[in-house]
Amino acid sequence: MTQLAPADLLARTGLPGTDAYDLPASALRFADGAEYRVEIPSVEGPACLDAVLEAARELEVPVTRVSQGTGVGLMTDAELDRMAATAAAADIEVSLFARPCAGWDTSAMARSSAGSVLAPTTRGQDQLAAVVDEIVRAAEHGIRSVLIADIGALDVFGRLRAAGDLPADMQAKTSVMLPASNAATARVLEDLGANTINVPTDLTLPQLAAIRAAVAVPLDVYVEAPDNVGGFVRHYEIARIVEIAAPVHVKFGLRNAPDVYPAGTHLEATTVALSRERVRRARLGLDLLARHRPTSVGSRPGATGLAIPIIP
Repeated sequence: MTQLAPADLLARTGLPGTDAYDLPASALRFADGAEYRVEIPSVEGPACLDAVLEAARELEVPVTRVSQGTGVGLMTDAELDRMAATAAAADIEVSLFARPCAGWDTSAMARSSAGSVLAPTTRGQDQLAAVVDEIVRAAEHGIRSVLIADIGALDVFGRLRAAGDLPADMQAKTSVMLPASNAATARVLEDLGANTINVPTDLTLPQLAAIRAAVAVPLDVYVEAPDNVGGFVRHYEIARIVEIAAPVHVKFGLRNAPDVYPAGTHLEATTVALSRERVRRARLGLDLLARHRPTSVGSRPGATGLAIPIIP
C-alpha cells in the first residue's frame, strides 16, 4: 500500500493539506454582498450599548453587531428588554453570552495551572441546563444571537433550534474561548450549528485563510485583542484579513484595559468608557482599511442576515 503524505490524507477528508501560504482571496460574502462587518465586543449592558451607538454616530463607524461577555443570567428582565429595544431601533445585532461555566463555578481544576482549559466549558448537566435556560430566556426577550463557549452546549443549541424549541432565526456565535484553531475544528463547529465562528486571536494570515477554505460561515476575528487573550493590536493587517477571511466580523477589543467580567452597575463608568474607546479604535481601523484596500465593502446597520432583536 502506498503511504500518502499527511497533507494528502487531510485533502481526502475535504480539508486543506497545509496552511494557505499563498493567501488566496475569499470569494465568499455576507448575504448583502459585503466582505466585512464591524463588531464591538464587551458591550456589557444598556448604558454601554447607548455609549457605543453615540460614539458610532459621532465617529461615523458602521457598527453592525455588539457582543457581551457577562452573560444573560446577570441581566435583569428590564435590562434585557432595554438592550433588545435599543438594538432593534438601531438595526444592529446584539449577542449575549449563555454564560454559566466551570471558571465561575466551584471547579478546582478550572483554577489550576494545567486545568484552566476547563474554565470556559459547561460543567455537568445542571450547568448545561442553566446554559439552555439562559438561551431560552434571551429568546423570550427578543434576543436572536447568543454566545456559546462549550461544544456540547453548541450541539444542544443546534438540536433545539432544528426541533423548533428555539426560534428558527436564533443564531449561535461561538466564543473565542471555544477555540477553532484549525480548519477541522472550525468545520465541526459549523456542522453543529454555529452561525459565526470566533477564531483564536493569534492565528496567522495563512492559518486564517486555511480555515476560510474549510467553512462557509462568517469568521469573527479580533484585530485588537484584550490582554487576557493575547493583547494583540493587528490593525495594520485588517486589509489582508478582510481579503482572505471574508465574510468576516472585524472585532475591536481593547488592549491595556481591565478584565471587567462579570460586569455590573458597580463598574458601569469603566465599562461605558471602554465601550466608547473600542468604537474609536474601530474608526482608526476603518481608516487604515480605506487607505490600504479602498475597494473593501462593509455592511451597514439593518443588513440582511444580522440577528437583530425581535421585540415580543
